[in-house]
Amino acid sequence: MIRSLLVANRAEIARRVFRTCRDLGIATVAVHSDADAGAPHAGEADAAVRLPGDAPADTYLRGDLLVEAALAAGADAVHPGYGFLSEHADFARAVRGAGLVWVGPPPEAMEAMASKTRAKEIMRKAGVPLLDPIDPAEVTAGDLPVLVKAAAGGGGRGMRVVRELDALPAELDSARAEAASAFGDGEIFVEPYMEGARHVEVQVLADTHGTVWTLGTRDCSLQRRHQKVIEEAPAPGLDGELRRTLAESAANAARAIGYEGAGTVEFLVSPAGRAYFLEMNTRLQVEHPVTEEIHGLDLVALQLRIAEGEPLDPEPPAARGHAVEARLYAEDPARDWRPQTGVLHRLEVAGLRVDAGPADGDAIGVHYDPMLAKVIAVAPTRAEAVRRLAHGLERARIHGPVTNRELLVRALRHPEFEAARMDTGFLERRLPELTAAASDDDGAARLAALAAALADAARRPATTTVAGRLGGWRNVPSQPQLRSYRAEPDGTEHEVRYRLTRDGLLAEDFPEVRLLSAEPGRGTAAGWGTETRRGTAAGWGTEPRRGTEPEPGAEPKSGAGPRPVTGPGPGADPGQAAAPARVVLDVAGVRRTFEVTAYGDRRYVDTPRGCHVFTALPRFPDPTVRTEPGSLLAPMPGSVVRVAEVKAGDRVEAGQPLLWLEAMKMEHRVTAPAAGVLTALHATPGHQVEVGALLAVVTAEE
Repeated sequence: MIRSLLVANRAEIARRVFRTCRDLGIATVAVHSDADAGAPHAGEADAAVRLPGDAPADTYLRGDLLVEAALAAGADAVHPGYGFLSEHADFARAVRGAGLVWVGPPPEAMEAMASKTRAKEIMRKAGVPLLDPIDPAEVTAGDLPVLVKAAAGGGGRGMRVVRELDALPAELDSARAEAASAFGDGEIFVEPYMEGARHVEVQVLADTHGTVWTLGTRDCSLQRRHQKVIEEAPAPGLDGELRRTLAESAANAARAIGYEGAGTVEFLVSPAGRAYFLEMNTRLQVEHPVTEEIHGLDLVALQLRIAEGEPLDPEPPAARGHAVEARLYAEDPARDWRPQTGVLHRLEVAGLRVDAGPADGDAIGVHYDPMLAKVIAVAPTRAEAVRRLAHGLERARIHGPVTNRELLVRALRHPEFEAARMDTGFLERRLPELTAAASDDDGAARLAALAAALADAARRPATTTVAGRLGGWRNVPSQPQLRSYRAEPDGTEHEVRYRLTRDGLLAEDFPEVRLLSAEPGRGTAAGWGTETRRGTAAGWGTEPRRGTEPEPGAEPKSGAGPRPVTGPGPGADPGQAAAPARVVLDVAGVRRTFEVTAYGDRRYVDTPRGCHVFTALPRFPDPTVRTEPGSLLAPMPGSVVRVAEVKAGDRVEAGQPLLWLEAMKMEHRVTAPAAGVLTALHATPGHQVEVGALLAVVTAEE
């Protein structure tokens, strides 16, 4: 029996395993880098062991330190999670060699699938259908498009789609370099790239007694940079024969290598409905919750029981309903999926399963994957599950770095996805429309900016009178109050002008809007459509009772005065938050509620119809800092992994790669903005850079 388990991982997967361990009465041990010293997974475990350093290579990829940590903490088993060393056979052997239980497949099975090229050979002998690789030296124009892939690892690293023959040599070199950097193995191979194909996978579970389960299918076709973004189970639109082929092929693959534990066999399904083996992941997958939800299983608990030698039932439970998962990333899809850093002030999704890594107040850094959470919806039908997930994400309170939330909602509501006509090229093909700035034809953004301005006024501590806070009730014409906000991340600016008269709120451009109430926060926010009034209305601007309209300049009646301001106001420390203010407006006879939270100059306006993020602009902005024309600034904090063979004084072409940055497990190419001369190059491999650091200067041709 396992009594104490170390999870050789971090963030969301560590917390997920700990949750099951608590249910089973198993003590838990966490490991953490210095960057993760205050992370939730380190605090939730019964014990935690420090791994000195920040970079994965110094911490979570050090198998020797992980084994030492397990022994030092008295653990008797190790769960690898996913990523890092989860598919490294040598690590599994080291764990077993130390007398610990390895919660995973035998090292020999891991080794068999570690190289995609070797895995294909084994699968061919087992009768599993697959795409034949192409010798890179023999690729012709007739073979295009082709896919360059790293033989080791996963997660989209070292993968390139090549559509032009002239581009193949450079892409081979780039993929080889990235694979060597990410996995310590530069082996790559080339195979046909199938346009319009779907990514469908089968969850397998095998015990030590010869029983192999196949737990239905998952569709993982919505991907960015070959990394999954939205997954669902079961995969929609597959006929019975194809489902049987997938299940039989997955079971044959598991039996061919003597598999034990949880694993996933991945396939490409062609537009004609033929399945081809891609690879086998010898670990638990990120997307395992959708399978758990429809089968009513805890896959982590089953992993632990298999490791303890317990047998599976002869047959798995049947699937019921449909589940969809979306991965919430700190990244900006409109800017080449650029990872985002900063403080995650708040993450709250109501009514859905949320498997999160960070907690409120955690800093999102540059060292690890930018995934914040997985959000999962389950329902009797696919249409209901998709609707629930889109609705929950739209209403979620996500305060912090820019995320892919809006893209997720739009993708889930896209007609192609709703009709299950998606393929692996969906996000790339539809990215412009999925990331386009909202038109604001309905005025929702301008209305949110008005709510932000009224909330800011409600928080002002300078005066305690309603007139003083809002600018005063007056019988004579006066200058309106002016506030300016910039929408994030698209940069649209909104100017809000308003004043309060004896007839109520007068706001330019909002003739049909009446202010019902605006209440400074009291530490917690009320739910949508609920009232916080007790006896008499509180807060300034509260809708007066019939016959009790205030006189110009009058102070509010007893009981209707301004509530205490809690938290900082505009211009405060950006790490601190004012408690959410609540603004209620009547818009053409329809009551709308806005929850406005301030963090320094950033405003988050949450509504039942979505969230709007603004930066409050100063009335007298500082002069703009100018940079030299042609300057290439670091778009994110990260590490310079490679520099092209160029030097200052060389002529470069527009779009020519100059260097590559790595941040949050993603590689980003920095290219020349125009044809000209490279007049400065400040980057060197291994150099850590901050956002805005000057990397190079290209002087454009006259």
